[in-house]
Amino acid sequence: MNVRRRLIPGTAVAAATAVALGTLSACSSADAAAGNTDKYDVVTSFYPMTFLAERIGGSHVHVTTLTSPGQEPHDLEISAQQTVGLQKSDAVLYLKGLQPAVDSAVAQSGPRTRIDAAALTTLEVHGNEVGGHAAAHDGHRGEESGAKDPHVWLDPVRYAQIAEGVGKAFEKGDPEHAADYRRNTAALVGQLHDLDERFAKGLAGTRSKVFITTHAAFGYLAERYGLTQEAISGLDPESEPSAARVRDLQKTAKADGVTTVFYETLVSDRTARTVAGDAGLRTDVLDPIEGITKKSRGTDYLSVQEANLKALRQALGAE
Repeated sequence: MNVRRRLIPGTAVAAATAVALGTLSACSSADAAAGNTDKYDVVTSFYPMTFLAERIGGSHVHVTTLTSPGQEPHDLEISAQQTVGLQKSDAVLYLKGLQPAVDSAVAQSGPRTRIDAAALTTLEVHGNEVGGHAAAHDGHRGEESGAKDPHVWLDPVRYAQIAEGVGKAFEKGDPEHAADYRRNTAALVGQLHDLDERFAKGLAGTRSKVFITTHAAFGYLAERYGLTQEAISGLDPESEPSAARVRDLQKTAKADGVTTVFYETLVSDRTARTVAGDAGLRTDVLDPIEGITKKSRGTDYLSVQEANLKALRQALGAE
């Protein structure tokens, strides 16, 4: 899996350094401001961090999020208004390396507590092709690699490690409610371990181990369960693949019994349909869970992951 993203233009980055997180509420109205509430005020960068903050914090936290539902998080720009929310917050929970504007804003704005999810687990370098099965016909293995892949939340085991770290940070930042944070963290970690077991069992006996996706977001999931992700265009879900890459994927599909090209809910399915049509394949959704919208196949992280498991089982020919 590739971690190279479309870079935010220099002018946007410059503006973002005068900025930060926090106008959109993850737990109430979209215009609620971060900070100065009677709860532990937490600003989150995008949905997977919001889910953790809400589940672990429960009724003791007021959560606001930078990335609104349906917004593509990789290209996020941050407003000056959001800087104020970040500065007033008790904590910021973000994933360093995913959203350059957020990284810059956090560094510039100095919230009381910085919780970097990337520091709570291990990150790896991934290329376009990654996973447990390295096909002999793949001549592009490791292509475009070199940076750490931030999509750790799609591996339930690593996500559970992050949850544990977030829980400890909440306990330290708001010791009055530490016992509740510990209970909530334990309950969530248990659910994530159950999810891991369902994935392991559900993907153990598939006819194929290779899947094609537009967005190179599933390398950790692939490695966890002995699969191979073949990404069409690296980490940019909307970029156009080269003719050589399309031919390469067609060979992969034929050699490995691939049936499906996956796309995601927050971007166009045009590229996936182009590749699928050329290779005679079907298309389906594999959601990187970067945001929950009306199009999502579930209402939260856990239910969308269950939908992802179902889609993978069907595409890979589960027994």
